[in-house]
Parts: sequence; structure tokens; C-alpha cells
Amino acid sequence: MSKKIAIGGDHAGFAYKQDLIVKLKEQGYEVKDFGPYSDASADYPDFVHPLSEAIEKGEFEKGILICGSGNGVAITANKHQGIRAALCWNEDLAALSRQHNDANVLAIPARFISFELAVSMSDIFLNTAFEGGRHATRVNKIACS
Repeated sequence: MSKKIAIGGDHAGFAYKQDLIVKLKEQGYEVKDFGPYSDASADYPDFVHPLSEAIEKGEFEKGILICGSGNGVAITANKHQGIRAALCWNEDLAALSRQHNDANVLAIPARFISFELAVSMSDIFLNTAFEGGRHATRVNKIACS
């Protein structure tokens, strides 16, 4: 398990992002914050694209994106061929996103879940292994190129 995590989002996810960075650092993770750096209105693609590119380059194994609904950041991240971003709103989905989909980015909907659930989902996402097998066959068919 890599201890380097990329994190980003938008203004709606700013507070959760800041608090989650503290939790992750307490757990020994090295965290790179791709922004935003305040809760002022911001365009999430400005932060999601650099985060996604860093994961594609291998600078980080996994990332966490947080916005109001989780949809915008997930849609944007999934434009990158090397990204499999999973929008999750409960612990089971966070686990399955890793076990069955080998997701490398967790998208969190800050306006719809508690911070405690966001922390729990992040822990599960970061510590759950991909099962491989029949799931690997499917995951290998996802990319368009």
C-alpha cells in the first residue's frame, strides 16, 4: 500500500478535504493537496485534471476527490484513461470499488454524507485490495485506447 495520497476537489468539499488531510497525516500518509485552497467558488476541473495526471504518471497510487455531489469530480477524473474514479456514499460501495473495479480515485459527495462516513470510506478505500481474477478481465476492458 502506497502511503502517498493525492487529494483535491472544489469549494463545496473544501472543509472535508482540509479535515481529511489532517486524519490521513495522523495515519502516516504523505498527502499532496491539489486544491482548492479556500472555500471560495472554484472550478473543480482546475484541480481534478492535475491530480488525475499525477496518478496516471505514477506519482500517486490513489487519490481522493471531494465536491458537493461527487459527480463533477468523478466525471472529470474519468476522462483520463488511467483513472477509475468511483463515486461512493457508503462503506460497501467504497470496498466494492476497490475489490471489483480496482478504482484508484474515491469521489466523495460532501453535501450528502457525514464527515465521519467520509473518513470511514477513505480508510476502507485506501486499505482494500483489488480481488483480480474475473474482475481483472473486466477492468482491462474499460479503457478506450
